[in-house]
Amino acid sequence: MDNNHTRYALVLVALVVMVAGMLLMPGRKRFYTSQGVVWTTEYHITYEARHDLDDSIQLIFNTVDMSVSPFNGASLISAFNQGAGCRADSLLKRLYQASVTVWRESNGAFDPTVMPLVNAWGFGYKSGSMPTRLQLDSILGFVGFYKVALRGDSLVKQDIRTQLDFSSIAKGLACDEIGRLFARHGVSNWLVEIGGEVAACGVNKRGTAWQVSVDMPLDGDSANAHSSAMVLQVDSGGVATSGNYRRYYEQGGKRVSHIINPHTGESQPGSLLSVTVTATDCMTADAWATACMVLGEQATQSLMSSRDDLGVMTIAADSTGNMVVWSNRRFANQVVTPQQGQ
Repeated sequence: MDNNHTRYALVLVALVVMVAGMLLMPGRKRFYTSQGVVWTTEYHITYEARHDLDDSIQLIFNTVDMSVSPFNGASLISAFNQGAGCRADSLLKRLYQASVTVWRESNGAFDPTVMPLVNAWGFGYKSGSMPTRLQLDSILGFVGFYKVALRGDSLVKQDIRTQLDFSSIAKGLACDEIGRLFARHGVSNWLVEIGGEVAACGVNKRGTAWQVSVDMPLDGDSANAHSSAMVLQVDSGGVATSGNYRRYYEQGGKRVSHIINPHTGESQPGSLLSVTVTATDCMTADAWATACMVLGEQATQSLMSSRDDLGVMTIAADSTGNMVVWSNRRFANQVVTPQQGQ
């Protein structure tokens, strides 16, 4: 082979190596968005990555649904509700363990066995409305998280009538699971919002911490009606809000809320309209937001005033109908732009 042919072959090899290297190099990072509807609520996800991860996000939704959705007849939790127990996967175990912690620390205000009571009031997967005191007392006989135990890989119950509903913590879990997915793919800047529950990490497109708006509790059940109470700065952790101003119905001149007290079986009355909680993960924030709604305004403020692991804000109505906003120190430290009048 002459010198010209040799040089040509070397150049060709170099070009092949360069092209192969370019094909194997990961793409440049950019921000992607994923949005849609899951579990009858909207989700919005923004993340900075080298490639689209929407297929993996959908897989997370499907995995959570098959594990803990009581509205999916083929899920593990449905098997538990219909029988004496079930074999728990890693997601169900994590939900159970997190729920035990919040159940104990809230003195039972957070209780995933409340499902039969939720159904009785017409907010679950079975119809019902305005149950009698006798009916509620009968149901309370098999409500109580202490009646459920995790033994190895098996979730078991003392009373076959006991049912679990993790709806008040499962969206938070899904937010955290998508965050774990991003971590596995080297994604460090992201925000996940599912039905108002938020988990976030890192920074947004502008290179600043994510900003999360907290809604004022507007009267009415329209999910499209929003008015910001304040904006939080979040670069790590979760934010969740629970309230009694969207899911309710009127009967006999009485407003019936979907917040059910597991101790009394009653739809929770009171002046507390909404609670927003920030925590190191969205699952914990989600559970505590529900627990605080059950506890009520005064008990929540007493329990949370000195806690530095949870940020808590309550919005209540006073005797004249005016909004009264309270927050502990951790929550106040995350507020970026309090709205006028707050």
